Parts: sequence; structure tokens; C-alpha cells
Amino acid sequence: MIPQLFVEKIDLGDGRSITIETGRLAKQADGSVVVRMGDTMILATAVSARTSNPGVDFLPLTVDYREKFAAAGRFPGGFFKREARPSDSEVLTMRLVDRVLRPLFPDDYHAETQVMIQLMSHDEEVMPDALAGLAASAALAVSDIPFYNLISEVRVARIDGKLVINPSREELEKSDIDMMIGASMDSVAMVEGEMKEISEAEMIEAIKFAHEAIKVQIQAQYRLQEAFGKKEIRTYEGERENEEIYTKVKAAAYDKIYAIAKVGSAKHERGAAFAEVKEEVKGLFTEEELAADGDLVSKYFYKTNKEAVRNVVLELGVRLDGRKTTDIRPIWCETDYLPRVHGSSLFTRGETQALATVTLGTSREANQIDSPSEQGEEKFYLHYNFPPFSTGEAKPLRGTSRREVGHGNLAQRALKNMIPADCPYTIRVVSEVLESNGSSSMATVCAGTMALMDAGVQMVKPVSGIAMGLITDGEKFAVLSDILGDEDHLGDMDFKVTGTADGITACQMDIKIDGLRYDIMEQALAQARDGRLHILGKLTETIAAPRADVKAHAPKIITRTIPGNFIGALIGPGGKVIQELQKATGTTIVINEVDEQGVIEILGTDPAGIETVLAKIASITFKPVLGEAYEVKVIKMLDFGAVVEYTAAPGNEVLLHVSELAWDRTENVADVVKMGDVFQVKYLGVDPKTKKEKVSKKALVPRPPREEKKE
Repeated sequence: MIPQLFVEKIDLGDGRSITIETGRLAKQADGSVVVRMGDTMILATAVSARTSNPGVDFLPLTVDYREKFAAAGRFPGGFFKREARPSDSEVLTMRLVDRVLRPLFPDDYHAETQVMIQLMSHDEEVMPDALAGLAASAALAVSDIPFYNLISEVRVARIDGKLVINPSREELEKSDIDMMIGASMDSVAMVEGEMKEISEAEMIEAIKFAHEAIKVQIQAQYRLQEAFGKKEIRTYEGERENEEIYTKVKAAAYDKIYAIAKVGSAKHERGAAFAEVKEEVKGLFTEEELAADGDLVSKYFYKTNKEAVRNVVLELGVRLDGRKTTDIRPIWCETDYLPRVHGSSLFTRGETQALATVTLGTSREANQIDSPSEQGEEKFYLHYNFPPFSTGEAKPLRGTSRREVGHGNLAQRALKNMIPADCPYTIRVVSEVLESNGSSSMATVCAGTMALMDAGVQMVKPVSGIAMGLITDGEKFAVLSDILGDEDHLGDMDFKVTGTADGITACQMDIKIDGLRYDIMEQALAQARDGRLHILGKLTETIAAPRADVKAHAPKIITRTIPGNFIGALIGPGGKVIQELQKATGTTIVINEVDEQGVIEILGTDPAGIETVLAKIASITFKPVLGEAYEVKVIKMLDFGAVVEYTAAPGNEVLLHVSELAWDRTENVADVVKMGDVFQVKYLGVDPKTKKEKVSKKALVPRPPREEKKE
């Protein structure tokens, strides 16, 4: 039996549209939809367990996004020819969706929940990551899973001054804004993207434009939900509550926590003080009571702690470490810390520290991107590492986390547009977070800027970054500059902004409350700008401008372009010429063919070695001009002439025939020239008879009068 199909259409207003359908695929999932734009099709499913695991006090939500190679008519790489672990781009899409969905489930809903999104068909004109949030929300909309608010996500770009929703990849390359916005009908929940030094007002305009498009997509989900038959939300067992225990904990702890919070202290000192109060609170309960309700005591202590700390900020304008809302923690910086890397820097802000390194290489070291929806390479990329010791913890090491991928991508986007277009190097930046209490991704941006300048990369402008927070009770609010880790956990917003002195280069915002007002967002951006400029001043005090050249031990890179027909001669049979040249000169030589031209990259630390390679290239590509004179050196004597080598192109040889040595008849070549002689010859072109190049020594000497030739 053919299943009944329910379809809703979203008109983007420019001839393009998006459809959402349900009822055809994956009907055993709690909710499933197919979202289609052009020939791009995404299947999203939502499934949630009917019961919660005992002892789980959080939402075990998994958002998974995968791109099937068959969607683009391609085979996966690797030996097994099968999709394996997710790529970085897939992980980034998972994070984009997760960050919007997670806050919209009920606080006391703790059942295992999976939202799986799969790219099943790929249209090169449609970027699938912009549809993933819509697909996830629509799958939840047709399910009975408890979910507060429907949402959607769109990409917004600005092309030739015009804002565009969900552009193609080709269009995006022409844009000065690339932002993903996630929102409900009422408020923006997530912003992430990169920009080419736009203003705060331009960023707000783009967010508002995207939000209007999102509202249209959410309305379509409600229509689909209604047509399909809105399911009754399932009942579930929420968290245990005990008002008597809460009252007892709050009465014992609130004032003490408030007193600790308003004094201002360091992370470990403050943590020890809070722990002491918690032990005092637990002492008010018997062992039997703690055995039965210890989890509630801990839960209510955290709730009381959060309330007290937030109220100190709202009522006194004082933060946990004693700062005012606009204060930036003390900063100290250092460059050239590691003696043998190509560039390095240390950035320390309060209790957060990042050590950045820069490595320079050829195009051979470019990061290859090979996914169903994108192929290409990155000549600038940044990796971010967050070891457990940075927070004073010992945890299992399980490979690169999604968080590390996301934070590294944000820092990379912040810096990449400040790398000159004509920079010949492939550049890898690595940030090692050594201490963390606050935004380590923004510390990475700052450390990365200094390390790049220390390496001699001629950055267009230096970039700094800051993380902003928010605490509000619905009426009063406080925007916090340079937030601590605790302020991130206890606050209502995490808003990271990076930029130069002239504009914003990247941002990432997560809102934990409904209905964030645009005036608060505008204040946060204005306050962030002040903070960014303050931090930028500290960076430029440490290193005012990029070093004029790379370091002595760092490789220098020289590029040359040669006609494509000379590539084979430079490589040699089986690569013999280029391999021997690299070995003899201690260089790395990379040849890429671009538009029938050979683009040669020569990388080395020894200037003499680089010069030798350049001389060899000049020799191989040397083409004498008809009628011009050139200096040559005799390298071989023959009965019928001498083999000479162009001194400007060593290895480039030509026969100087005996008849071209002198105007007088030459019986013995050695009577005119000898081994090692250096002199000028005239290039006569290719002899039509022998088809070989011809040069003449006598042509540069005046011809003797005829009578002088009589014997």
C-alpha cells in the first residue's frame, strides 16, 4: 500500500523553494521528514527512549549528521570504500544543530534522544548544512517527543550589498558575510560565521534578515504538523522534587554563597570556599537522608549557588573574581617562545593560557577537503587542542572532541581573511590550551595572531577576540565582558566576537534563554568592540607588526612560473632531475600545473641551495633570442667545433661549429678556442638543414676586407 504523503512548501521569494515531506520514509522512527531544495535531499529522523536511565540528570541528546558519498555519485576514499568517522565539516554541522535544539527540551527530560540527519542526494547549487536545522526540527515536530519550540536555521550572505538566504557555494565566494543563524519564532538562539570586517550594525541587520526567513520556515513546520496530525506529547517521569529539602538547603547556603561571590577570588580559592559551604549543608542531613536524597541536596545546592552568584552581579555589579561587568582580566603576552618552530606565542588572560605555533610549508601540505558536498584544499588551517590538565583534571583521552573541532574552526575563520591572498606558504597554526577559565577559543585567536606575525606572515591586520556573557532576570540584565568559565555555566549567553580595529571577522553566539532582545544584543556587541580593542592593544604592544622575513631556521619559499612544456625537463625521466636537485640543494620542490603553466614552489632554509634551484630552472627554460649575443664557456673540444655552455644557463649547451669560429678558415679548433675559454657568441636560430640551434663567434667580429684574405 502506498503511504499517504504530507508535503509543505517554503517559498524563498527568488524563484527557489524548499519542501518538507513526511509519511514516506523511516516510519518506525518517532518522527521523520525529507527536506528538499533543488536536487539536495536530506532525511532527518528523531527517536527518543520511553524511559530515562536511573541516575541520569541531563539530556543525553545525540545529533548526528552524515553525508553519503552516493549522494554526489562518488566513491568513498580509503581501502574499505565505506563511510567511516565523521569529517570535520560533518561535526561542525552536528554542533550547529545541537546548540539550537538542546536548550528547547524540557529541563527535566532525561531520556536518551537521537536526531539523525543524512544527506541522501546532493545538488552542487545547494549547501546542505543550511537545511540540517530545519530538517531536525521538522522531524521533532511530527513526533510525540517533548520539545518546547520549533526552530530552523538558515545561512545568510551579503553579495554586492544585498542580503541573500541560503546562497550556493559559488555565490558564497563573492560574499563578505557567511553566517548561520538558528532561531525560534520569538528569538535568536545561535549565530556562527565569518565576515570581512563588517560593523556591529551590519551584523545585527543580517541576523534580523535571517530571523524573518526562519519564521517562514517554522510556520511551514506548523502547517505540516497540523496536516499530519499533531501528536499528543508523551508523558514522562520528570525529576524528583522536594520543596522541603530545597528550602532547607537555600536557607543554609544562600547568604554564605552570596558573601563568597561578592568578595572576588581566584578559581581554586572560590571553588574550595563553595565546597566548604556544601559540606556544611550536607552536615544538616543524617546519613540516611543523604543516602536517600543526596542527589537532591546536590541539585538544590547548585540551584542556590547559581541564584546567589547571578544576584550578586545584578544587584552589586560585582563578578566572581571581583571585576566590574566591563573589566578585562590582566593580560600578558610573549612571542618567539619556542626556539625552533617557525613562529610561536604565548597569550595569557587571567587564568586562561594558549600557546600557539605556526608551521610554514608548500602547497603539498595543504589540507585536503574531500566530502560529498565539498572538494578542495585549505592553505591556511588551525588546529585546537584542549588537554584535561588545562582545567586541573585527569580524564581519559579519546581523540579530538567535537568541541575541539568547533573551537578550532571558529579561530580559523577569525584569522583566515587576514592572510594575504599572495602569501606563498601553506600555513598550519596549532593552539595548545595550557590553562582554561574563560574563553580558550578567543585566547587561541589572540595567540594565533601573534604567532603568525612572529613567523613573518604579513597579516593584513592583527585580530583579537573576546567572549561576552549575559545575566538577566527578565527585567534587569548585565552584559559581562571576558567571561569566566563559571559565568558561562551560570549565565544566559555565550557570545564570542573576533575582529580587527576596523570590523568583525567572526562570531559565535549561543543563547540559553527565550526572547533575547535585540537591544541587549546591540549592547553586547558594542561592549565587545571596546573589549576587543583593549585586547588588540595588548597584542600590538607585544609585537607591533609582522616580522619583515621568516626566521633563519624557517624555510623560505620562492615561486616561479614556467611554460608547461618545460615541466617534463625539470622533473626528468622518472623524476631523476628533480630528485637529484632536491638532494643536492636541501630544498623541497613542488610543481603544480595551472592553466598550462608550471607553478614551481622552492622551499628551503639555505639561500645558496635556493639559488642553485633557480639557476637550474633558468637553465632549463632558457631560450636564446634570434640575433642576440650571449656569453658562453667552452666545455668540450671536438674535431668539428666546440661544445659551449651559456654561462647564464648552466647545463644549456650548444655546438659552436668550426665554420663559425672565425672568418678565416680554421684547420684546428684549438687554434681559436681552448677548454674553459669564455667569450660572446651570436644566436643564429635553428639551422634549417640540421634542425639544430646554431651560434657564431665570428658573427660578432667585423668581417675582414676581401683583399686581406688573399694568400
